[in-house]
Amino acid sequence: MIFNTDAFAKKYALRYTLILAVLLMAPLVVYVGLLLQIDNAKVKLALENQSKQIINSMQKYDNSEKVYHFPRYKAYKAALYDNKYQAIFSTLDFTPNAFTEGFHKKGNHFYYIYTLPEGYYFGANYLLVSTTHMANKIYYFAALIMIAIVLALFAFSFLLLRNFSKPFEKLNNQLDNFIKDSMHEINTPLSIINLNADLFANKYGNNKYLQRMKAASKTLATIYNDMDYLVKQGRIKRTYTKINFGEFIQNRVDYFQEVAHLKEITLQANLEDDIIHTFSKTKLQRIVDNTISNAIKYSHHQSTVDILLYTEENGIVFIVEDYGIGIENVDKIFSRYYRENESKGGFGIGLNIVKQIIEEEEITLNVTSEVQKGTIFKYLFK
Repeated sequence: MIFNTDAFAKKYALRYTLILAVLLMAPLVVYVGLLLQIDNAKVKLALENQSKQIINSMQKYDNSEKVYHFPRYKAYKAALYDNKYQAIFSTLDFTPNAFTEGFHKKGNHFYYIYTLPEGYYFGANYLLVSTTHMANKIYYFAALIMIAIVLALFAFSFLLLRNFSKPFEKLNNQLDNFIKDSMHEINTPLSIINLNADLFANKYGNNKYLQRMKAASKTLATIYNDMDYLVKQGRIKRTYTKINFGEFIQNRVDYFQEVAHLKEITLQANLEDDIIHTFSKTKLQRIVDNTISNAIKYSHHQSTVDILLYTEENGIVFIVEDYGIGIENVDKIFSRYYRENESKGGFGIGLNIVKQIIEEEEITLNVTSEVQKGTIFKYLFK
């Protein structure tokens, strides 16, 4: 019943942002790949130029000079190797993994191999020039672009969805107020009907017409209580008190007797005494009322509904078993607005409320059913 514009906008803006970010990732990856290729080309060109400078330096060496001072650079390392790949001279801080002519890479080390003419340059056959290079700027740039895209997409999606959902929030609030007002208006005449039906029965005695009226009003009251629970869900905090489960369930069984009598159904209750458990009366009533009312609704005429309550090692067991038409799709009965049999009436919200409660309270529910033979609802309160 509660529609939160900001929560709605955040939820779906995040989804759309992730989807669009994934779609935009592909061209960004291609673009970053091209930048890395250009960066590698620049490094390769720099290494080739550096190797030419070293070769020019060695060509200028005069054999009459006693010592040749090999060029040294801060950003570059170099080495000379013979035809057996043994180092003649080296300033390298790593071991190359390839000696074929051309551009190579090992970790963060980029190096260029140049094949020297035979017999020249101090008997060396290979010149290796290396530099350490990391493309951090490119990755940093890509990360900034991605973050900017994600933030821009999220902000745009959030604002768009927020403005888009405002009319729905207004409409939802109006509908919510209408439902609350309607619930209030329904409660008063419903209470009057029940009260006067009881007074009439006490004064003039029961008859089948009065029983039908009382049964119909109690069926309507069950639907009203379900709607009231939904309207108040998330708005009020449920209180928890110690409840005598046996007494509580017996009261609800007595309440539904008149509804059962319309179909000549017998409610047989076998309830263990003195089972005390801390629980919400409102939530327990929704579980018990919806389970018993459904059992009556889908039972055959002149049949029986068994209601059991007992304890076992794992906790408190509450069972409602009918011998009616059964359930074809057990997995669907807890979906909101789903009705197994359209002719039986109702809005399909009772068991959905039960599902919410058992999930919140960690109650185990096992439903077994066989078509035209009956259904068993077994609850385990831990």
